[in-house]
Amino acid sequence: MAQYSVRRYVMCPPAHFAVEYAINPWMDTSRPVHRGRAVAQWERLRETYEALGHQVDLLEPIPGLPDMVFTANGAMVIGDRALGARFRESVREPEAPAHREFLTGLGIDVRLPQAVNEGQGDFAWTGRHILAGSGFRTSREAHVEVEQTFGVPVLALELVDPRFYHLDTALCVLDSDVIAYYPPAFSEASRRILAEGYPDAILAGDDDAQVLGLNAVSDGEHVVLAAQAEKLCARIAEAGFTPIPVDVSELLRGGGGAKCATLELHDHNRPRAHTAGPRAGAGQ
Repeated sequence: MAQYSVRRYVMCPPAHFAVEYAINPWMDTSRPVHRGRAVAQWERLRETYEALGHQVDLLEPIPGLPDMVFTANGAMVIGDRALGARFRESVREPEAPAHREFLTGLGIDVRLPQAVNEGQGDFAWTGRHILAGSGFRTSREAHVEVEQTFGVPVLALELVDPRFYHLDTALCVLDSDVIAYYPPAFSEASRRILAEGYPDAILAGDDDAQVLGLNAVSDGEHVVLAAQAEKLCARIAEAGFTPIPVDVSELLRGGGGAKCATLELHDHNRPRAHTAGPRAGAGQ
């Protein structure tokens, strides 16, 4: 049975969002961003979370940092601790101190990283362990740091397709026992690890992966994901979850989606069983 728990998220308005450089295969500087559309889609995403009963804290956007809307990359947070980000791409480095200052202001103890990591872009908390990606943005040394920071087991996974340069572009944790992922994004060894650890996982197809349908956010019952990922929505519903499709197509121009725009302040405890919660159709 799907499990619901109230979540707390950090988001940053896309006031300065643009594609001014290309640091992933999705970015094309010849295709200008429609900022008004991006803001409207982002507002709809925020409203969706709030309609589901979740808290959203807002990080102030900084001029000159067009990717700051993608708050998931700013840290990994569980309970009152965080491992700050150390971006691989120099154009994003100034985002890291902004995130650290913001989280510190919330009373969170932020550890300064030594190894390169891009926060929840490559770290996913399941309630039992952290799934940790590497291959493009986050180093394997960072897996050791995140394990030491939170004192929980880490399951290392290797990404092999540059389109899926962060773990959160190819895998989503739906609840403490169920994940969805796109197998071709992972090395053969990592596919074996995922198949063994998650025999009931939802496997996404090419069409849904290519619209970053797996860049999704789950509260244990409701799954907020790209509206264009129609087959994945159906599979999620068949598995007993409630898909909440949102259009974040403008953010896709920067290589992101719902999850990229959402930093979760994870509770250290596993989600509680759902009894009575928000209206299942909120946000649709």
